[in-house]
Amino acid sequence: MGTVSRGLDSQGYIEREGSLGRVGDAFRPVVAAARDRVAETFGKRLDSAYLYGSVPRGAARAGRSDLDLLLVLRAEPTPEDHADADAVATAVDKEFTEVDGVGILLASRTAVLSDLETYDLGWFVACLCTPLLGEDLAEFLPRYRPDGLLARETNGDLALFLPRWREQAAAAADDPQALRALVRRASRHLVRTGFTLVMPRWGGWTSDLTEMAAAFARYYPEWADAMRAAAALALDPVADAAALREYTDVIGPWLAEEYTAVHGAKTPRPQQAGPGAH
Repeated sequence: MGTVSRGLDSQGYIEREGSLGRVGDAFRPVVAAARDRVAETFGKRLDSAYLYGSVPRGAARAGRSDLDLLLVLRAEPTPEDHADADAVATAVDKEFTEVDGVGILLASRTAVLSDLETYDLGWFVACLCTPLLGEDLAEFLPRYRPDGLLARETNGDLALFLPRWREQAAAAADDPQALRALVRRASRHLVRTGFTLVMPRWGGWTSDLTEMAAAFARYYPEWADAMRAAAALALDPVADAAALREYTDVIGPWLAEEYTAVHGAKTPRPQQAGPGAH
């Protein structure tokens, strides 16, 4: 089947997705503004900056998709760094109606290139991130296959997120905007975890959430409707507290247990620094 090799090169390694050349015309001014604000704000603190998500893949929808960036700093991110990143994100989001939110992750160069993060944050940079500013750290990272090791280290910690989502949902109960943002985040995380559960069997890579849900459904048809619903909410989120309860109390616990049974638990981290934190 044609989809089985999607996202892999001729040797079976995951190809880097996205490029600046794929950024749609509607998003080019947004990306340029984000790049300039990041460079001006972070200056010598910045090692490199990357785009990831639908914008560099050319799949973004004007007014409906968000803009995602990863900033790699020369030192470990501080509270000041996080505050500056939030300020940049807020400014770009307010300036451009083309994007529905701006998210900025921070990490250090040391973390990206550490042995602990080779198959999580390192893989994220090497395969899912598009260079925007500075040195491309992918040059110092290995190539990756869609195997069980990658599955374990990327999403083998779903159980840690379920209680957080419960707490965040309770805190956002009277804030539809915050609840909608949480639904988007949790839905994406759930779908990606479902996909990486079956990724080694499926034999390829995709970041398309609809395709991820379809791949998962081939192996777990009893959960197919729930995963497709999560993919739909990830793409068009609404403030749906019931969906979050479904994630935290029904499909999430099952998925976390099944994931550990199939791939094992993710190597413990002092703190979650990789893409799962987004």
